[in-house]
Amino acid sequence: MCTSIAMAKNGFYFGRNMDLNYEFGERVVITPRNYPFSFRMAEELPRHYAIIGMARTENGYPLYAEAANEKGLCIAGLNFPENAWYSPMPDPVKTNVSPFELIPWLLGRCANLTEARHLLNRTHLIAIPFSPDLPLSPLHWHIADKTGSIVLESTKEGIFVYDNPVGVMTNNPPFPFQLQNLCQYMNLMPGTPDNCFSTVSGLKPFGQGLGSVGLPGDFSPASRFVKAAYLSLNSVCRENEESCIAQLFHLLDSVAMVRGSVIIPDKQLDITTYSCCIDADRGRYYYRSYENSGIAGVDLYHENLDTKALIPYPLKRKTSIAWEN
Repeated sequence: MCTSIAMAKNGFYFGRNMDLNYEFGERVVITPRNYPFSFRMAEELPRHYAIIGMARTENGYPLYAEAANEKGLCIAGLNFPENAWYSPMPDPVKTNVSPFELIPWLLGRCANLTEARHLLNRTHLIAIPFSPDLPLSPLHWHIADKTGSIVLESTKEGIFVYDNPVGVMTNNPPFPFQLQNLCQYMNLMPGTPDNCFSTVSGLKPFGQGLGSVGLPGDFSPASRFVKAAYLSLNSVCRENEESCIAQLFHLLDSVAMVRGSVIIPDKQLDITTYSCCIDADRGRYYYRSYENSGIAGVDLYHENLDTKALIPYPLKRKTSIAWEN
């Protein structure tokens, strides 16, 4: 369960909700340009674009959930159970990359969405886990920059790259259904609806917001997709970074999971463990955790990006209150 949103308003911003029933050792991690990325079947990448995002580090390797590079290209991996499938066999023509390597594989090499498309055409996802204790997660990926968004899905039917005109992604079903499903909500509007019910006179709105009657409010992936798309496409920001950051967090809040609202089959509670907003133009990563609604930020360019060692920042999880008396 997750939601990601790409927002090109007064700059380019990319964010996601991480919806899980557990923490996975995540922290904000900067990978500088000279950190040597090794791949199981592809050649090592000794120098690359600098990367910032949320990751678990395992044996000195950053396993990113979402990230951006210094050029403004952003990627998030979202849960795609029962649909994601990775080939057990290598492709003799394409470059074979494991799903856990995909984010550094793309962000390390590609400066923009066009370059990412070209690289994906030459990439084959192969089922090689990080380790026996860390099996592969069933994922699909939202990839975006200021020019647009695409979705990458690897299923038994093949590897597909879809244009994403709404800049939103959630989980199952596959992306073509999510896009087609929007047709059921073409009547929604942010303004006051006209009387299309009948010729009966005297039908007047009894409050504001009636134009969005029928907008889904549940936590299913299809409903979150519709709601996030509707709110994002009608979103209005002031012309400054602070307004855009606040706006993206409000969009993510609209589809966030409150503890107790979603119980998964093993009786665990699904919650939005963290939400993030990446200012891709400035290389800034902002986040909030479930227990701490205050915004914390890490600036990519406040670090020496020509070193070799990963630069981690533990999450601020404790509730912080700004007392005024």
